[in-house]
Amino acid sequence: MKLPNADLVLVEEEKVVGYLLNYPHRYGASKARFFGDFGFSAENWQVLAEALRAHGRAHEVPKTKETPFGPRYEVEGRLDSPDGRQPRLRTVWQLDAGQIAPRLITAYPLEAEYD
Repeated sequence: MKLPNADLVLVEEEKVVGYLLNYPHRYGASKARFFGDFGFSAENWQVLAEALRAHGRAHEVPKTKETPFGPRYEVEGRLDSPDGRQPRLRTVWQLDAGQIAPRLITAYPLEAEYD
């Protein structure tokens, strides 16, 4: 199964800059190091946002979960990065109640070794 309405996925600037690429963030720091190792940066946050949108559109959903806010979808697959490597990544998307576009909740690596 693919992410519903994958062509409409939302990746907000605050999610990327304030969390996934935020080195001082309490929970985002390890993610910032991970994405930074592959050439992503807060200065060019749109590059990561587009890579995450492409990831959400391209890969299968192996797991879904109902939440009080709407269904959450986990998407797993390789992420295209600026340095040419393709780490395996899990993205989590939520389809908020009453909305038609899934929005990014989080993203994190699936393995310690990267190609």
